Amino acid sequence: MIVLASQSASRRAMLEAAQVPFEALSPQVDEEAAKEALRADGLDARALADALAELKALRVSRRAPGALVLGCDQTLSIGESEARGEMIDKAVDREDARRILRLLSGRVHHLHSAAVIALNGGPIWRHVERVRMTVRPLSDSFIDAYLEADWEQLRWCVGCYRIEGPGAQLFSRVEGSQFAIQGLPLLPLLDFLRVRGVLAA
Repeated sequence: MIVLASQSASRRAMLEAAQVPFEALSPQVDEEAAKEALRADGLDARALADALAELKALRVSRRAPGALVLGCDQTLSIGESEARGEMIDKAVDREDARRILRLLSGRVHHLHSAAVIALNGGPIWRHVERVRMTVRPLSDSFIDAYLEADWEQLRWCVGCYRIEGPGAQLFSRVEGSQFAIQGLPLLPLLDFLRVRGVLAA
């Protein structure tokens, strides 16, 4: 059994589908405040995802002694420079989502999907996976229809898309794991859980 330090529906669904035994607890982290503080330290997108995942894992680990606690986070950077590109956050409202989609249109961006396992208040395993995403040119009419159809779901998603839903229509090319796009580098995690004996080898 592991503890997922998240209430994310997509992460829960991935673990359930992979038949990983877990329970979920909220890390009770002010993500925006934490993100601003870490950005002030000069962290790039990859390091920021890793630091936020660790923060969540440690926060719950202190409340669950003896448990393997999984913290996850994801950041998005736009541009060919991977981690050093401009970072994009979740949209604050529909107009901000429209701005983000126009910014991503016809360009490459990178998702950095981080997972950290903590035990008794300290990190014992970590992994960050990068996915290179190419967005096709998007018309304003497509963006408006897309937001109208799926706004209540995608408002919680970095980059304003769910790859497992209508968000797949945004892309001309994806290089990397769909699990990582959905917010969890699942295959490396499963390897770790087999080594620990949580899953059968």
